[in-house]
Amino acid sequence: MQRAKILRGIGVAIISFWGMTVLATPTTAQTQGASFPERPITLVVGFSPGGSNDVTARVIAPELSRLFRVPVLVENRVGAAGTIATNYVAKSNPDGYTLVVTSASPLVLAPHTTDNIPYDTMRDLAGITLLGVTPEVLALSPRIAASNLGELVGLAQTRDVSLASAGSGGLPHLAIELFRSTAPGARILHVPYKGAAPAVTDALAGHVDGVVVDLPAVQAHIRAGRLRGLAVANERRSEFLPDIPTSGEQGRPAFIAVNWLALAAPARTPPLVLERLRGALVEVMQVRSVKDALAEAGVEVQLSQDRPEFQRFMAAEYEKWGGIARAANVRSTD
Repeated sequence: MQRAKILRGIGVAIISFWGMTVLATPTTAQTQGASFPERPITLVVGFSPGGSNDVTARVIAPELSRLFRVPVLVENRVGAAGTIATNYVAKSNPDGYTLVVTSASPLVLAPHTTDNIPYDTMRDLAGITLLGVTPEVLALSPRIAASNLGELVGLAQTRDVSLASAGSGGLPHLAIELFRSTAPGARILHVPYKGAAPAVTDALAGHVDGVVVDLPAVQAHIRAGRLRGLAVANERRSEFLPDIPTSGEQGRPAFIAVNWLALAAPARTPPLVLERLRGALVEVMQVRSVKDALAEAGVEVQLSQDRPEFQRFMAAEYEKWGGIARAANVRSTD
């Protein structure tokens, strides 16, 4: 009996001690958030220097450094369509010091088109915010007698129409499959290339009827009249090609294919750290020089209202492109 009383007393003492500790001591997450950042931050990029992911990282890095008063470094970990860099960050320490400047391909396309992806986008990464968008554009060789999507579909019901992309399994390829699904009976042939440049080159030469690629790859050719811009696959017109109508304006509102850039951290990064990063980016993306530099790369600045909105957006994109990939049996060759 005496021993039982002693044990009960010890138990009450332990519970009381932990209760006071929880009340008196901030959590690790709160402490981290309050002092973040205290050392250099690394922005990891999964693509080569010069691309939109890399340009975005290098444009925002000095502004983040100015705000946080710590170095912000850019590290390129190139390969496997951005999945190597994404996996590296997903497996990094969730403290906010290792982040990935990423895009649609490694987050919402590759998991559906590539075997053995070593991370789960929705489980292993914490989205911080959307940074910018660059829609897909359908452009034709001037030799093709079609001035809008309706005429192109009509032509494709009488003969094969070849549309080039930057490769199998990428967003342009899936955008072509999405367009094909809006035009039953149309004989639209997908022709994959090893990158956007050779795809555009063959469209210019007339070796293929047209091309679907990210806007930056064709905007100069459309402005010069070397290609005919038929549609911007977005809900609104592009500020860089304002004369090109959207797919919705041409009666195909389902044909929406937008590449996007975002910042993400490892899952389990403290929420306060994620909010500090998001708040800094909201400020950085309003800087005129940042907007101008991104515009040169064909990226329109677009931020998420908050982190939950970006998570919902990413989940919707994940489901959308997964469904299209499965329906068309699309596999990546990268």
